[in-house]
Amino acid sequence: MATIKINQFRARQFGGVSPFGNFTTLPFKLETTSTGAAANANSTAAIASGDKVVLGVLPAGMNLQDYLATVSTAFTAAVTANIGFEYTDGVDDANVPQNASYFGAAVALNTAGVYRKVTTTAPVTLPKEANLILTTGGAANAKAARVDLFVMGELTGAP
Repeated sequence: MATIKINQFRARQFGGVSPFGNFTTLPFKLETTSTGAAANANSTAAIASGDKVVLGVLPAGMNLQDYLATVSTAFTAAVTANIGFEYTDGVDDANVPQNASYFGAAVALNTAGVYRKVTTTAPVTLPKEANLILTTGGAANAKAARVDLFVMGELTGAP
């Protein structure tokens, strides 16, 4: 019986020879004020249904593998969200198209809980910087709320 060995150990490791690999978790937070507006944002208006909230930047070369959303203080009844990414330069990529619901569609922000990626989309490696976006649906938010999002993946370095 043969022993078959795959040559892939550290094949895609970025950033040196650390034995701990290059898996990372990037944290993002959306907190709203008592009026339903995003805290520490460029707008004081309440987040309306259909609004896109840019939560932060995902680096070029990140292989997107999973996400976790923890709603610790629920949003207004019926508020849901699509969670995905779009490129910071606004130009789509044919090989890895922008996807506003890559991590989740109609995630129930109106209920405290923990949510994971449930889509069966394969992991993708971002060819350039992208914004993590949360697009609301269902209803406008009119209260203080909080969701913490964690994007998990492999840092492979910029292509």
